[in-house]
Amino acid sequence: MSSGPHDIEIAAHEKEYANGFPLVAAFIAEDKDKTSTVYRRFDRLAARNLLYLQSRLIQLEAKQDRYDAEDLQDGDLEAKRAATSWEDFEASSTVREREKWRMETAEAIQKTLKEYHEALLLHSGVLKLEAPANRTLKAFKDWFGNPNEGNTRLRGQSSHILDDENDLIALRIPAEQDRLTKLVQRYFPLLFMTEAGPGSIAYISEKRLARFVAVFSTVLAAVLLIGAIILLYNIQSQNWRMAIIAIFMVLFAASVGLLTSARRAEIFAATAAYAAVLVVFVSGNFRPV
Repeated sequence: MSSGPHDIEIAAHEKEYANGFPLVAAFIAEDKDKTSTVYRRFDRLAARNLLYLQSRLIQLEAKQDRYDAEDLQDGDLEAKRAATSWEDFEASSTVREREKWRMETAEAIQKTLKEYHEALLLHSGVLKLEAPANRTLKAFKDWFGNPNEGNTRLRGQSSHILDDENDLIALRIPAEQDRLTKLVQRYFPLLFMTEAGPGSIAYISEKRLARFVAVFSTVLAAVLLIGAIILLYNIQSQNWRMAIIAIFMVLFAASVGLLTSARRAEIFAATAAYAAVLVVFVSGNFRPV
């Protein structure tokens, strides 16, 4: 789902689906670019679950520490043997109430600790997932409907699944989100329109858009380089040559800075390399015969 009511690519849609979960599932699954895979992250529930597990472990830790303190003060020989040998501990837990409680505590710690660590790792992975692109989310909301107007694809509490934008994630976002792509995507969506999907929504191809942006960027870079060389070749005045170099450097830096997602250091490096090519050409004293 490349964003906006005109920018979601989906397979040719001939089969009809019942409204509700079947239709919403088809809308998500048939998106070729898979950028419509937008779901809730449930941050509040995840945090509460981790807090519950953490608190349970704290309680079990305190319980085990209390047992250890009792064993330290008690002169029971069987307890000392169980504290230094797993075999003795396991055997004693089947016949002595004291070791049975300790074994139950140890097993509870093992189970809860495993669940806690798994929850931590899973939540850490979920937090690394990015939010859906703004236009993708807008397209999804336009198609899904407004819960305040009662016209959503799902009813009940599920009608509010897209309400909290800060709690949404996309399993896949558009591969390229530079400024040029966003510009073309916003103002020229009709050039990349493909089939319509469920709900008669219009779609565009993310791959086709990416190819266009790549070709346009390549042609622009070639024009800036070849155009500058042609002008420098045909002009003999050194002052005019310096002016042309300065003008084309500004144009090149502006194109890199405004049309790509390059960082400042990368813009400086690219501009310096571009200027070096032009300076080398001028210093070579190439002039028309």
